[in-house]
Amino acid sequence: MTIKETTEVVVLGGGAAGLMCALTAAGQGRQVRVLERSNKLGKKILMSGGGRCNFTNLHVEAEHFLSDNAHFVKSALGRYPPHSFISLVESYGVEFEERKHGQLFCVHSAKEILAMLEAECLSLGVQFQTHCDVSQLSAKAQNAAGADRFSLRYTHQDQPIEVHCQSVVVATGALSIPTLGGSDQGYQLAEQFGINLVPRRAGLVPFMFTGDLKDFCVALAGVSMPVAVRCGSQGFVEDLLFTHRGLSGPVMLQISSYWSPGEALTLDVCPERDLAEWLVTRKHQKPNQTVVTALSEVLPKSFAEQFIGLYYAQFLNVKCAELRDQQLGQVGRDLNAWQIKPAATEGYRTAEVTLGGVSTDALSSKTLEARGQPGLFFVGEVVDVSGHLGGFNFQWAWASGFCAGQVA
Repeated sequence: MTIKETTEVVVLGGGAAGLMCALTAAGQGRQVRVLERSNKLGKKILMSGGGRCNFTNLHVEAEHFLSDNAHFVKSALGRYPPHSFISLVESYGVEFEERKHGQLFCVHSAKEILAMLEAECLSLGVQFQTHCDVSQLSAKAQNAAGADRFSLRYTHQDQPIEVHCQSVVVATGALSIPTLGGSDQGYQLAEQFGINLVPRRAGLVPFMFTGDLKDFCVALAGVSMPVAVRCGSQGFVEDLLFTHRGLSGPVMLQISSYWSPGEALTLDVCPERDLAEWLVTRKHQKPNQTVVTALSEVLPKSFAEQFIGLYYAQFLNVKCAELRDQQLGQVGRDLNAWQIKPAATEGYRTAEVTLGGVSTDALSSKTLEARGQPGLFFVGEVVDVSGHLGGFNFQWAWASGFCAGQVA
């Protein structure tokens, strides 16, 4: 037998955006229920930042986000900037630290951020239900002001429930890391209400290679080094990490959001030096050094050995003095502009975000409400807004959830 209930606001998804929306709406005096598909709230919060949760960034600008509408994020980020969330964190006594590029991390554990959000929600009377499978969302004909707009059917612990509410906030996340609850449910709901979707693909994700380049990466698995990488007009300078599948590390995750299959990447493995000029100078200073030995002064020796072995095997044990300046210059130029073509990314399995999603054309930038469907909101990663690595996606979750919660 189906249980029939009423509430004012139903939030679909108990992640960062959903919890922020719930506590904000409840703070406005609304009766709020959060429905989470998985067995616990905030799974992505708990695993983020290596368990320390990079919960925001001190330098949040629209340029740190990807969207078909580059201006869409400005309103929400302006209404709920980083210092607003930082103030909440400080009020709970959560210790945090600033790392490079303005990234803020918990000193102790991401569990503190989730506990803070849950405590805020509970103090305001928010109701949580996990293990919820939503089967149907229907809009009602509007007969009177303040009447329930939606009917939502779901099961909770095998019990069918039909809840009637005034607002529904879709905070279901996206396709990235399905083991943490990622799904396409939010996209299906958008399409049900005639809302367009921007094509989706994995973002902030490691690259995979085949053939010689895969062997190259396998041989260097675990080695990290600072590099500059470019794809088209976009570039980043950060650490690269070799893996058994290919290339990862912050710099590769960042550029992956701008890469399309078939495109090449250009890596400068020593961005602070002109290696062509440096190698020629080194030849005259230490003529008996091999090329690998010389390069090992500014690059990891293992990388120098593998690079020369792959591209210049004939130089592997040759002294610099035995090579022409032009030959050494070419080695240096290739290292400052190493062209590689990934076979693919690792996909949604390890992607930190999903690019694309619910079209911003269909949403209010101030409230995240669907233009053609009053009371229906989309927040967080389900929307066509994806941030760079470094706390920007959490800030979008907080800001979008806050803006929707103000009016839901």
